[in-house]
Amino acid sequence: MRPDILLKIKEEVKKQFDAGFLQVVKYSEWVANIVLIPKKDGKDLNKASPKDNFPLPHIDTLVDNTAGYSLFSFMDGFFGYNQIKMHSKDMEKTIFVTMWGTFCYKVMPFGLKKAGAMYQRPMVTLFHDMMHKEIDVYVDDMIAKSIMGKEHVQVLRKLFLRLKKFQLKLNPVKYTFGARSGKLLGFVVSEKGIEINPDKVKAIQELPLPRRLNYITHFISQLTEKCNPIFRLLKKHNLGVWDEESQKTFDKVKH
Repeated sequence: MRPDILLKIKEEVKKQFDAGFLQVVKYSEWVANIVLIPKKDGKDLNKASPKDNFPLPHIDTLVDNTAGYSLFSFMDGFFGYNQIKMHSKDMEKTIFVTMWGTFCYKVMPFGLKKAGAMYQRPMVTLFHDMMHKEIDVYVDDMIAKSIMGKEHVQVLRKLFLRLKKFQLKLNPVKYTFGARSGKLLGFVVSEKGIEINPDKVKAIQELPLPRRLNYITHFISQLTEKCNPIFRLLKKHNLGVWDEESQKTFDKVKH
């Protein structure tokens, strides 16, 4: 393994150990080797893990729920999944080996296939009386909302007391309080309504020839009519030739 990769592994293990997420294992029946990839993954463990069917909220519903509010606070759970403690009997299933020792997780690691559902369940349980009225939560993304400034302070106070009671932590460098607008799950919400994220607009304007139009359908009225020359290409007996009319339609939709 390359020295630079070993250094990254050592730094990450030390960071998680110092944070109290890991503990040293002296004797184990099984271990997993470390594979450094851009996103954390637990492929083998996921194959053996039962599926959790607890539903995640529909993003469209959460975004639409911001309508009618004028003040927003955007927050993010601090290492959200890592705030869920592992059952003592399951800790051994997360054992992994490094050049510096063998460790296991004391908390739920990132990369488990049911991590999102397992995090969402306690959020709904703990904040059910505030959901859809004062706050909304999508896994570790949290938004507080209100109409008036004084009311917003009361909502935040209530939220923070609840977080403190259950020892939940927020990311100290990833938050916005009392904003008139902000980004939520890929959209921009404000007292004016829902807008497409400017970063997404730029991405759409620079799109190559399309394969999917799902994202922009929310913002383009009469999409079927406007994109008919493109949709015709999807019909069963169409040759699927991208002609000049298709290109003009695509350029018109982008701009």
